[in-house]
Amino acid sequence: MCEEATVETLVKTGILGLDEVLMGGLPRNNNLIVEGAPGSGKTTLGLGFIYAGAAHYGEPGAIISFELDPQKLLRDAAGFNWPMQELIDAGTIKIIQTSPAVLLNEFRTSDGVLTSVLQELGAKRLLIDGLTPIRLYAERHDIPFREDVHLLIEGLTRLGVTTMVTAEQDEGTNGVYPHERFVFDTIISLTREEQHRRVHRRLTVLKSRGQEFIGGSHTMRIEKDVGIHVYRRAQSRPVTSDDQPTSSERLSTGSRAIDSMMDGGIYQGSVTMVTGISGTGKTVFGVQFLTSAIKAGHKTLLVSLDEHPRQLMRNAASLGFDIAGQVEAGNLFIHYESPLELELDVHFDLIIKLVEEHGIDCVVFDSVAVYEMSSRDEVADYLYALATFVKDRLATILFNYESPELLGISQISEDLKGSHLVDNIILLNYVEISTQLRRAIAVPKVRGSRNPQVTREYVIGEGGLLLVDDEAAAEDPGTVPQLPFSSYYGLLSRSPSRTSPSIEVAVAQGKELPDSAELPVEPAS
Repeated sequence: MCEEATVETLVKTGILGLDEVLMGGLPRNNNLIVEGAPGSGKTTLGLGFIYAGAAHYGEPGAIISFELDPQKLLRDAAGFNWPMQELIDAGTIKIIQTSPAVLLNEFRTSDGVLTSVLQELGAKRLLIDGLTPIRLYAERHDIPFREDVHLLIEGLTRLGVTTMVTAEQDEGTNGVYPHERFVFDTIISLTREEQHRRVHRRLTVLKSRGQEFIGGSHTMRIEKDVGIHVYRRAQSRPVTSDDQPTSSERLSTGSRAIDSMMDGGIYQGSVTMVTGISGTGKTVFGVQFLTSAIKAGHKTLLVSLDEHPRQLMRNAASLGFDIAGQVEAGNLFIHYESPLELELDVHFDLIIKLVEEHGIDCVVFDSVAVYEMSSRDEVADYLYALATFVKDRLATILFNYESPELLGISQISEDLKGSHLVDNIILLNYVEISTQLRRAIAVPKVRGSRNPQVTREYVIGEGGLLLVDDEAAAEDPGTVPQLPFSSYYGLLSRSPSRTSPSIEVAVAQGKELPDSAELPVEPAS
């Protein structure tokens, strides 16, 4: 049994994000196979491995190519601004174009030309691109490929270099895996698939002898000036401490009336789900909360997946919120991504970098329904990872969720599977009374608080969500058609009923109904 490698003995691949997945790099002298379909990024990953070794880690490397002309390899490297030719001229990289037959003959002896070339170069890394031509050579000459694979591994071991071999993915016949999967030390699988006419690339470390690594499927991109960039899956983020930070301090929602419904506001470090159908004011409430947090000295972030920042600033200004000014002052950061190209792991990486770099401790996500649209199977685990990361920093977050259903709770529980991870749930809804739509707010869940469980009416105006004052609205018993919500039953069912003596007397005596009253609202905080 080989001794498990330590971080100090690991070879850094230099591939952005891959060393994080490998928890530091590869054990030195490991033989690594990178398998994948055509166009999945195998050669690009191999070139990046050789380039990073020579350019950044003082490890010269050689590239053995059977099919691609050296000039094409140099052209591909230049596309990422890798000065490969300069490293070749400096004697730290060498490209060798040969055939499978010549390479295998070289490995049948310990003092062949290849060994001399690598020794002269002082090579620490080797890329063989790829294994498929060797397989085809064996089949064409009726040679057992298994023997060639063992010959290759034995030869690579004698060379004392860390070797990467690319191979076209082959599950074999009848579910039998190809033999090379069993003899190579490390296997990395690359996949490329199309979903909703969008290309998604994934990287998975299937095995790596002598080390721990982060399993599962990680998002991979081929990026300009970078090459391969691996974004570890969000769900793999470890909990930093068994003792989760907890605070008794409360943050205002931006409305004293709503704070009262939540027994004093939102606990710092808590997660709140604000759910409602379109037009009920979820985004307005988020801006209202962030504005209040800024006044209390917090750094804030609005993650917008529905509206462009310019549109957000315009709409907020109409309600008295100076978002543009807060952004300019560095108190508010807005991160916008189009839902059409959203990849959860990449998005998560950008969010945590923003939070860590700027010390952000209040975040609004508007709206998490986009995550559900992007990847329905992963959204629950993703939200849990997101909430865990933010809560470990004692940051406060709001998840806005557009729910088409009436009460908005069963969809959170069953479809989004998010009710268990949130501390508070705020429901925003429409109520139809006569021919008029009025808005209702309810707070069915507030962890660690006395929750009055009342439904209140609100309007959207200067300062955000403004609750209607029930007591003031009920002072005049003659104003019937627009009674306060406290006069109704079954509000959330959208079929409220009421009993009014004024109406009954007027109808019984054939008199006119009393005039409607203007319902007063509580001023913004």
